[in-house]
Amino acid sequence: MNKAWWEKTIVYQVYPKSFKDSNHDGIGDLQGIIDSLDYIKELGVETIWLNPIFISPQIDNGYDISNYYAIDEIFGDVSDLERLIKEAHKRELKIMLDLVLNHTSSRHPWFQEALKGENNLYRDYYLWENPKDDGSTPNNWESFFGGSVWEKDLVSNQYYFHLFDKEMPDLNWKNPEVMHAMVDIAKFWLGKGIDGFRLDAFIHMIKDDFDKNVAGIPVSEIAIAEEYYANLPEVKLYLSEFISRIKEVKPDCFILGEAASATPELADSYIREDLCETVISFDHFEEKIIEHNEKIPKGLEKKTIDTKKMKQKLENWQNGLSEGKYPSLYWNNHDMPRVVSRFGNVETYRNESAKALATAMYLLRGVPVILYGEEIGMRNLDIKDVDTFQSPQAKGQFTELLGNGFTEQEALNIIAASNKEASRGVMQWSNEDYAGFSTVKSWIGENQEKIYNVEAETKDSESILNYYRELLKLKKTDLFSYGEVEFLESDDEVIAFKRQYLKEEAIVIVNLTDKEVETPNWLNEYASWSILLKSKETINKTLKPYAYKILKKDD
Repeated sequence: MNKAWWEKTIVYQVYPKSFKDSNHDGIGDLQGIIDSLDYIKELGVETIWLNPIFISPQIDNGYDISNYYAIDEIFGDVSDLERLIKEAHKRELKIMLDLVLNHTSSRHPWFQEALKGENNLYRDYYLWENPKDDGSTPNNWESFFGGSVWEKDLVSNQYYFHLFDKEMPDLNWKNPEVMHAMVDIAKFWLGKGIDGFRLDAFIHMIKDDFDKNVAGIPVSEIAIAEEYYANLPEVKLYLSEFISRIKEVKPDCFILGEAASATPELADSYIREDLCETVISFDHFEEKIIEHNEKIPKGLEKKTIDTKKMKQKLENWQNGLSEGKYPSLYWNNHDMPRVVSRFGNVETYRNESAKALATAMYLLRGVPVILYGEEIGMRNLDIKDVDTFQSPQAKGQFTELLGNGFTEQEALNIIAASNKEASRGVMQWSNEDYAGFSTVKSWIGENQEKIYNVEAETKDSESILNYYRELLKLKKTDLFSYGEVEFLESDDEVIAFKRQYLKEEAIVIVNLTDKEVETPNWLNEYASWSILLKSKETINKTLKPYAYKILKKDD
């Protein structure tokens, strides 16, 4: 049976605003990505996922789209994207766009027309509901961005539904015209040569009846209501039609779906020929609080990886999908803090922890998704001003922390440790001004680091960057792409597994912590196997902090 091209692909996520600025305005752009294609190619990835680049008011950094057919001028124009696709394909790289299916910007022409009245052709492109008899909102569902999911249109006195910001109204996928419009958009970009799409928040496309309420809360309160607006059975029905129609144009179109709350069982139902090739879920991340402080608001407590629980989650994902289906493998994306800051040890073992975490994740079975800068060990952005955070929640946390006696910088550091925006600092290309990203101050800021940048790490054979290049080369072999996975008995702090494909076998063992732990007794059985990669620390009776070893059975 022929293998699909994406089964061996490695995805590199580029946040365009933060990757490379070519026109000296402090904002990354498409030409900057074009200029960096050789670097991306040398890393060993194959597919580039671009966060949204369409015209947008940037209320939510491009996830609020006001024109799906044009490129926002901060990034360039359609001709720049066409050139990027052409230059990428020359290098055997593929380009994947981020497509937002659940909602548009309130400034999209569809919504502007919808506001004109209940009889407007586009009114039914969105979700509207009358107020209750007392004028209150239709139900008690809470938005992911805080507040109610309902916003009143003062002209018609109806409410419109928004699962995210009030300036991001949700689309009504039960209206066939919405399906037709989104299929046309996808086909337009496939016609330009795009190789696939990352489907943002597709699990929210369908909502339950609006007369349902979250039970067990006071009448005047609201609550997150995922059971009513996430993963409803009809999602697969509408998604299947959408994907089937775009695959009529490009049968090998790669679909990476964002299913943030999906379990392995649910993900299995989303991964099939007429749906997604794989899905991104947040389910495998497990944390534990390591420092309790009553002065720190709930949710901002100092945490680290819960290795025991996370190992079990990873095993569930490896074993919980049907034969021939692949999970996504990732530590980072634009919606969470950076992995070396979150689960590694930046202060003492930055190199070691970055390499160990990559080894533990990316040699499993699945499609790796790597966030720009991860390969050089980028940590969370140093935040100097609370206004850097777009999140209103962050500003409230800042005020509370100051009131509890923390200094401004201490408060900013506490917030950044758990805030997704700290992951979006600009790419560190060199130790020049502005980290070599631009010649002017960037839109968000940069960490100026002498060692952790592309220029310095390229020259250092022991760098995180050069290790990623070796690791990804190994990942693309048949053994680590197609091989079966068997998890091996180990202490809670250690992840160990065997990969087997045809007659090939390999063992991967990694200490995921900054503690020295004992080596499993069974490792002696593999003493004669060849070493593919290992950390500098010798592994005998103990595993040093973040030590790892990859062994392969000799032919």
